Amino acid sequence: MKAAVFTKYGSPEVLQIKEVNKPTIKGNQVLVRIYATAVSSGDARIRGFNIPFGFRTISRLIFGITKPRKQVLGVVFSGVVEAIDEKVTQFKVGDEVFGANNNFGAHAEYITIPESEAIVIKPSNISHNEASAMPFGALTSLKFLRDFGGIKPKEKILINGASGALGVYAVQLAKHFGAEVTGVCSTKNLELVRSLGADHVIDYTITDFTSNNETYDIIYDTVGKISFSHCKGSLNKNGRLLLAVAGISQYFQMLSTALIGDKKVVAGVAIFNKKDLNTIKTLLETGVIKPLIGKSFLLKNIAEAHTYVDSERKVGSAVVTLE
Repeated sequence: MKAAVFTKYGSPEVLQIKEVNKPTIKGNQVLVRIYATAVSSGDARIRGFNIPFGFRTISRLIFGITKPRKQVLGVVFSGVVEAIDEKVTQFKVGDEVFGANNNFGAHAEYITIPESEAIVIKPSNISHNEASAMPFGALTSLKFLRDFGGIKPKEKILINGASGALGVYAVQLAKHFGAEVTGVCSTKNLELVRSLGADHVIDYTITDFTSNNETYDIIYDTVGKISFSHCKGSLNKNGRLLLAVAGISQYFQMLSTALIGDKKVVAGVAIFNKKDLNTIKTLLETGVIKPLIGKSFLLKNIAEAHTYVDSERKVGSAVVTLE
């Protein structure tokens, strides 16, 4: 099968399309023929080894010290079940499915994943491209807003990077949870963020949100650009700064603010699971949230998708099609 392979860390040009062995099912796994996947910020960060300060050594141990141990990236996928292990009960051959594999491998024509992991039947009202655009951003923002941030109805939330892969779903989810939403993005994406349901929008190229005398119960930084010292004055009592991208110093701040003060720093890692994916599926089927594709690429042009992600100007998801 064809796959996007990288044998060394570096720029998008390290990616090459190669023929690799097609995976075989074992245990309770499902074999999926992938129709669409996406390049996430996590994929790009590992490819370029752009790891937050303090976590580079452990990341080398996990992903490979001198070269990548896992040579096919890609977390999210949408496709059709081609084969199942005899122990599988939740899926059958021919089912259209989508999901997120915490162990990567989705930038290829096929992937195997245990049926107990984050894989569910694809909603019939969205395409494979749209389905692949959803899981990374939607599941991550669901975890941060609901579990890490404890968002409540009528709370005020500011979302920094509201037009990105995490931000576009954070806006929609925050509205679903009943919050008053302010989205921060660039000039060209203001109307997009409004269309997703934001009550207010701020153009960061013109206005620093910390200088507008507004305060928030939650500030969710999806892009790793906000420091606690800079935005502390914009948090209400018991306010939370949620950091989707955090280095070791931010984790120390999380520990210290947990013990001292009434404003908290919250960071963490979103591990994808079937229960949360079913939640996202229901919200998709009922029209509460909708997918957003910034650009689409063919697998043979996946390096261009990585360049798009590296630009930090990505809108929604960078989808890669394999059909």
